[in-house]
Amino acid sequence: MRMIYLDHNATTPIAPEVREAMLPYLTDEWGNPSSAYRFGSKLKTAIETAREQVSRLIGALPQEVLFTSCATESNNAAIHAALKSNPSKRHIVTSVVEHSSVLTYCTALENDGYRVTRLPVDREGLLSVPDLENTITEETAIVSLMWANNETGVLFPIREIARTCREHGVLFHCDAVQAVGKVAIDLCQISLDYLSLSAHKIYGPKGIAALYVRQDSPFVPLIHGGNQEHGRRGGTENIPNIVGLGKAAELAQSRLKDYSTQIRSLRDELETEEYCLSRYRI
Repeated sequence: MRMIYLDHNATTPIAPEVREAMLPYLTDEWGNPSSAYRFGSKLKTAIETAREQVSRLIGALPQEVLFTSCATESNNAAIHAALKSNPSKRHIVTSVVEHSSVLTYCTALENDGYRVTRLPVDREGLLSVPDLENTITEETAIVSLMWANNETGVLFPIREIARTCREHGVLFHCDAVQAVGKVAIDLCQISLDYLSLSAHKIYGPKGIAALYVRQDSPFVPLIHGGNQEHGRRGGTENIPNIVGLGKAAELAQSRLKDYSTQIRSLRDELETEEYCLSRYRI
């Protein structure tokens, strides 16, 4: 029986265009971009092209995009940066429905003496902005909340959350892994400090992600090493996957206009036509 895959929130297949873009860097162009000689150093151009592609998808500046190994690293790096940049503030605000990469890290931080507030959601999965505002104190270092929930699809009011954090002078990190490529994001219009995204949610490869860091927001590296990523993350760059993420971002941007209409149509058919369930034995 032919498999019908309906779990794209978990992961997506690699798009043919992405695979083709990656192939040269898995075969002929295998140099190290940190090399002093041209065979490797010329690959820096490929990295910066991908950085521009990702930045256009989210309405950011290229220099605000930092490549990471996965969204878990991006989420951890954002929270780490906020805490390390202001050690006197030891309070973190998040929600009970965040991804495990945020919740588990917060639990680990509690063991180190930090205080964590986990905001509840209502029966519809929605978060109350007034609840958030009442939770923020002078000791709050960062608010970390997702844009779209990976299980329910509920969208948090990110624009209002960002405005609230800005008014209180608190750093805001948004896990936008499930939103990027599905809803329009323009970070020139929303004042948040950090935003996480992942390639394998938008038809790119696994093992590559990005963290947006607003140019005036503090950042302390989570991974120390060489001068890669402009000194913000040590480690030899994963060129094929970075190129793949860039191409996936470019494709997502080109398809964004029609995405909502197409998915809504498929969702409505699945929910209203009983034959879908019986015919395909879902």
